[in-house]
Amino acid sequence: MREIRYQIIADQLRERIASDEFVASRVLPSESDLSEQYHASRVTIRRALEALRAEGLVESRQGFGWLLVGDPLRQDLDRLGTIEQQLSAAGITSERRVLSFGFVDAPERVKGLLAVKSVLQVTRLHLADGEPFARVTIWCAEELGAELSRADVERASFLEHFSAVLGGATQTIGADGADEFDSTHLGVPLGSPVLVAERITYNHRGAPALVSEFVFPAHRTRFAVELPAGDGALPPGLRLVD
Repeated sequence: MREIRYQIIADQLRERIASDEFVASRVLPSESDLSEQYHASRVTIRRALEALRAEGLVESRQGFGWLLVGDPLRQDLDRLGTIEQQLSAAGITSERRVLSFGFVDAPERVKGLLAVKSVLQVTRLHLADGEPFARVTIWCAEELGAELSRADVERASFLEHFSAVLGGATQTIGADGADEFDSTHLGVPLGSPVLVAERITYNHRGAPALVSEFVFPAHRTRFAVELPAGDGALPPGLRLVD
């Protein structure tokens, strides 16, 4: 029996998936790109992808296109901890790569929170089992980061360096679209959904000591918090955006 064109393409995509070609970001090329690669119409490419979806290999999501099927990684919000601690607890190997390290003029929001003009700014890429999982940028006052080296922040988190002087933290989470920098480093399409968390960590006197921005690909992350039974009011920490 003569094999239909979309079936041939589905077989080839299945082989590429099995070879872990798309494992880094779990994002497949767009239908347009696949159409060019296979010299086939978008309709044929869509039929091939639908065949793989029926097998449970891929799924489609708004803003991403076609993805490999996989469970998102859970991030708990009920305690202050590091990405590495949470991944390790889930049996996942974590790795950090420092993308930039240096003293800079504080961005306006950071300047207002830390009440300083100059800060140590560190940007890191975090990987989970070798795959990009989060881009993290951390700011601390120049005097607090004066003794830190690039090797220090590559080896251990800020919380581990400053655990003796830090108190609690406030974390807010919102949604955005991936800019060019995060698209490149997280391996997701430009403008695709990302979760953005801002964390303000306080010292033992209750003053802001660290400001952090975490950017997670939305298809790879799920935030979770345990909520006690209550009276139906908004849970602690939940606020409506005007």
